[in-house]
Amino acid sequence: MNMKKIIKELYPYVIIIVVVVLFRTFIATPVRVDGDSMNSTLNNGDILILNKLNNNYKRFDIVVIKMNNTRLVKRIIGLPGENIEYKDNELYINGEIIEDVDTSRTADFSLNELYGKTKIPKDSYFVIGDNRGNSLDSRDYRVGIIKKSDILGTTKIRLFPLNKIGKFN
Repeated sequence: MNMKKIIKELYPYVIIIVVVVLFRTFIATPVRVDGDSMNSTLNNGDILILNKLNNNYKRFDIVVIKMNNTRLVKRIIGLPGENIEYKDNELYINGEIIEDVDTSRTADFSLNELYGKTKIPKDSYFVIGDNRGNSLDSRDYRVGIIKKSDILGTTKIRLFPLNKIGKFN
């Protein structure tokens, strides 16, 4: 076999590999839920599709955050410029009650008592796990208020387990 024929035969495989690498790098990639902080919406070991193209984050979006060498899956509850507080298991945004998507018990806290701030800074978000009693999230100084640049993207599709494949809220 001559070199030209080998290159011609390998060419389609090289193109496929390049397309897959580019797709995973810039568009979407699988991500695994690690821990119980998103129960009951998501469970430990669930595999999700991370959409890297969406960077227009809204309240209650589920996002994947890079923190050190780990990825955290959390829900956005506070947007830039907002004052956030939980009181008597009610979510208050700028002093008004907002219906929360999660009904689990949430201990009282405020942005001011946690961080001495009256508003979430520009290009930053307050994130929390759906398992409010067992979640390392923005209520903890180790996570803090999340910068937009630390959000890898959103997720709405579960790939595994197979009996729960598809979109989730």
